[in-house]
Amino acid sequence: MFNLFCIAIWRGEPHSRHTSPLSERHPTDSARHQRRLWENEKGSQTLKTFLLLLCLVPSALMAQQTKVTSLMSKDLAEFHGKEGVMLKVGYPPGASDPVHRHNAYAFVYVLEGTVVMQVKGGERVTLTPGQTFYEGPNDVHIVGRNASNTKPAKFLVFFIKDKGAPILTPVK
Repeated sequence: MFNLFCIAIWRGEPHSRHTSPLSERHPTDSARHQRRLWENEKGSQTLKTFLLLLCLVPSALMAQQTKVTSLMSKDLAEFHGKEGVMLKVGYPPGASDPVHRHNAYAFVYVLEGTVVMQVKGGERVTLTPGQTFYEGPNDVHIVGRNASNTKPAKFLVFFIKDKGAPILTPVK
């Protein structure tokens, strides 16, 4: 719907709403009128270009956001106060995470593409489909990104965490 609005803005209406030919007017009026039309067209074109760019920005930003899908959440009765959570994470090309921690045990399994991961004090690793990564509850995740600027990456994450605790906590 928003994109249709953007297209309508770009198309606009005809620039000249003038109905009588310029030749029927006084030469001075004609020059003034031509100048006004040119300025209006120039301003209108600039405004249209600005509005089109404004319309495209949200689409570009939405297209580049990491997609997180909750697959499962289950109380772990044998471990009082703990729950297991499984997520699927999709990194678009070039996407990366801010520095964060999970305050949980996190087990990562790469499904598609190539991801780069690193926890503070650990080595940076590049993971491909079928490879795994682990984060402990005290680890700070300093690198999490898609290694490709052209292809998406997907991975599963299984957490064991305190029930009701947030999945991710940003670290400054």
